[in-house]
Amino acid sequence: MKIAITGAAGLFGHGLAQIFSTRHEVFPLTHSDMDITNSDDVRNVLKKITPEVIVHPAGIPDIDICEADPAKAFLVNFHGARNVVEAAREASATVVYISTDAVFDGKKTTPYAESDITRPPTVYGRTKLRAEQFVLTNPNHFAFRVSALFGPGKTNFVDKVLRKIRAGEDVTVASDQLGSATYTLDAAHKIMEVVGARRPGLYHLSNMGSCTRLELAQRAAELAELDKRKVIGKPSDQMGRRAVRLKYAVMEMEALKQAGFAALRPWQPALAEYVGTLAS
Repeated sequence: MKIAITGAAGLFGHGLAQIFSTRHEVFPLTHSDMDITNSDDVRNVLKKITPEVIVHPAGIPDIDICEADPAKAFLVNFHGARNVVEAAREASATVVYISTDAVFDGKKTTPYAESDITRPPTVYGRTKLRAEQFVLTNPNHFAFRVSALFGPGKTNFVDKVLRKIRAGEDVTVASDQLGSATYTLDAAHKIMEVVGARRPGLYHLSNMGSCTRLELAQRAAELAELDKRKVIGKPSDQMGRRAVRLKYAVMEMEALKQAGFAALRPWQPALAEYVGTLAS
């Protein structure tokens, strides 16, 4: 298939392009190739490519930046997605939207299922939810909610932690944010499998198990044979951030199970694989 991937310079876009290109003809699109906030630009670029599938992870992922500039967040995260969907309609292409666990309010104490009520407390979460809902007005499209991404291609939470420790710095991370973690390459493989099977709909997608950001950071330090005592836990509301963080965001992969797909492996071996690539 011909696959267009937006945000190809981003963390997940890089991983998606890497995995999809092993089986398909991939067109990795960066901001310099296509401005998703410009509907004419999106329409013209996709018309030239004539993709069968458009995977759309592009957007503003930083929740503090979104909180500081809601107008820009809605322009990029919602209107950008709307432009992609409308251009896809003209091209008769399927859209695969990358959403987030931030659509929830973080007040549950058991894993969130796809059917749970969405009540995002942040601008970022609201922009992503509106985009997700717009995408899914077409029953042939897909949306995958992912969480705490790590993987090759761009600096991410795990990479930043290890870099700081290697530089001799202490690293302060949230001790009270319990959620799911997602290795971009594992998730990209599963997305390719689900899309290839033509089972559209809404899916939660992360590696199995749960961890706090503190546990994720400390385990990464151990795997890299660094001093995990350099990782300092602190309550998220004491870290001076603009946007609130979800205290609980563990996701249940119920839709994958019901559709007959195997779950991703646990986050621990996935993290070990990724940290191993950083050392090589």
